[in-house]
Amino acid sequence: MAKRKRGVFGWIWYVIWRLALLIVVLLLILRFLPPPTTAFMLQSPTPVTYEWVGIQHLPSHVSLAVVGSEDQRFPDHFGVDFTAISKAITQRDEGETLRGASTITQQTAKNLFLWPGRSYIRKGLEAGIALGLEALWGKKRILEVYLNIAEFGPGIYGVEAASQHYFGKTAKRLTPRQSAQLAVLLPNPKERDPNHLTPYLRERVTWVERQMDQLGTGYLNSVLE
Repeated sequence: MAKRKRGVFGWIWYVIWRLALLIVVLLLILRFLPPPTTAFMLQSPTPVTYEWVGIQHLPSHVSLAVVGSEDQRFPDHFGVDFTAISKAITQRDEGETLRGASTITQQTAKNLFLWPGRSYIRKGLEAGIALGLEALWGKKRILEVYLNIAEFGPGIYGVEAASQHYFGKTAKRLTPRQSAQLAVLLPNPKERDPNHLTPYLRERVTWVERQMDQLGTGYLNSVLE
C-alpha cells in the first residue's frame, strides 16, 4: 500500500510538533542542568561572559529586586500575566505608550530559545514556551535560570558575571541597593551602567528599593522553598 503524501499543511504540522517535542526534551534536561548557552548568547555581537551560580548561593534580596522591578505578580501567575496584558492594552487605548507585559517566565523563554523583536509569531512562541516552563520547571527553577541568563550589559549574562563586572565581587556579596542597581538595567542593558546612572535611573533604583521593602523579605518564600 502506497504511503499517503503530506500536503503543505501536513508538513507544517509535522515540523511544528517535532519542534515542540524537541523543546519539551530540552526543557526536561534544563530542569536539572545549567544551560550551556542560550539563543540570545549565540546572537550576541560581543564576546559573552556567563558564569552560573545556584540560587541557593544568592542573597534573597537579589531575587526580590528583580521580581520587584520586573514582575511583581511572579508568584501568582502561570507564566502569562493576563491582568498585566489587559492593563497594558487599556493604557494603549487611552493614548499612553504601550508598555511591555512580559513576565519573568516569558523573558526566560525568550532568552533561552527565541530572538529579540516584537512580532506576534515570537510573542506566541514565547507564551507557549512560558506555559511549558511553568508546567515542567516550577517557579524556583524559572527564577534561577532567569537570574543566570538575563543580559545585564553587552555580552554580560547573569547576576554573577554582572556583579563581578560592575562591582568587582561575587554575586553572593551584593547588597540590596546593588541588587536594585542591577535590576534597573534589565529593560535596556546595552545602554545602562549601574555605576553611571542617569537621574531617572537613580530614581528608578529608589523605587525598586521601596518595592522590595513593601513586598517584604518573605514575599518569595513560597517560590524559593
